[in-house]
Amino acid sequence: MIDVLVVGGGPVGLVTALHADAAGLHVEVLDPRRTPIDKACGEGLMPAAVAALSRLGVHPDGMPLYGIRYVSGSRRAEAAFPGAPGLGVRRLELQQSLSTAVAERGIPVRQQRAQRIAEHEDHIAVDGTAARFLVGADGLHSSVRRSTGLDRPTHASARYGQRRHYRRAPWTDLIEVHWNPVAEAYITPVGPEEIVVAVLTSGRGTWADQLAGFPAVRELIGDAEPTSTVRGAGPFRQRARTVARGRIALVGDAAGYIDALTGEGLSAGFAAADALVECLRADRLGDYPAAHRRATWQSQALTHGVLAMSKVPVLRRSIVPLACAIPPLYRGAVGLLGG
Repeated sequence: MIDVLVVGGGPVGLVTALHADAAGLHVEVLDPRRTPIDKACGEGLMPAAVAALSRLGVHPDGMPLYGIRYVSGSRRAEAAFPGAPGLGVRRLELQQSLSTAVAERGIPVRQQRAQRIAEHEDHIAVDGTAARFLVGADGLHSSVRRSTGLDRPTHASARYGQRRHYRRAPWTDLIEVHWNPVAEAYITPVGPEEIVVAVLTSGRGTWADQLAGFPAVRELIGDAEPTSTVRGAGPFRQRARTVARGRIALVGDAAGYIDALTGEGLSAGFAAADALVECLRADRLGDYPAAHRRATWQSQALTHGVLAMSKVPVLRRSIVPLACAIPPLYRGAVGLLGG
């Protein structure tokens, strides 16, 4: 019997495995996808996420990010992260760096889907593999969350994201967020000659349809050559009844997700993974729900707040003007992201 079986080989799942291995636990990972795994992502790591990776000895290649700029028409508000920079990094590069670290530590990663989960008093059996604990780190549409009855329906309006890369030299070392009445477009430098553009919206449409709402972004892209196909994700809002029950735990997007609006997903996921492994090491999984709340409440509160404002047209129109008119308020919000 192993100690921990992690279902999901994305960044949060692999970070969970690295923490478990460092804690002296026998850990294995299951994921049916072939490494490196790509995903629709804004690809901006907040400073806290970069620091969490560094503590694990993982240093992906990317572009330093020094803050965030909000843009709406002619209005611009920007603020620097208060400490170390973030990092713009291709999802494939991040995935490969983590996969290399996992392989160097001898952690088995099996290309396999978790199909049959059986709960027992002293262990969990997954397709014949027995583990003291099962961790669902398998993303927004977690099969672990659904198959174990931990999924909780949500009736919130659906929001989706699409992203594409372009061969173009970045014009800034900031994450640039363009706002229109119904969507946000994120532009992140990920290499000396590459940017990623991500659009978040409740409206459905093609990539061309989404970019049509952002003339300034289309002008910045110009005739730059696409370096990836369009990828999509969503709906974003997901809920779990609890993040731990019996010998099962959920982490990352599998534990519930609000929105990609603030770019905090991986930072919160990495912090929760660290907190989870501390509970597993002490054989006190019952402590994890409270530990998860402590690790993620700040990012959840900030995301809830900005998302709530963005859903009310008059408040949405005021977000960038407020950031311009009250710089300390905007610097404080960016400071929370930078922490």
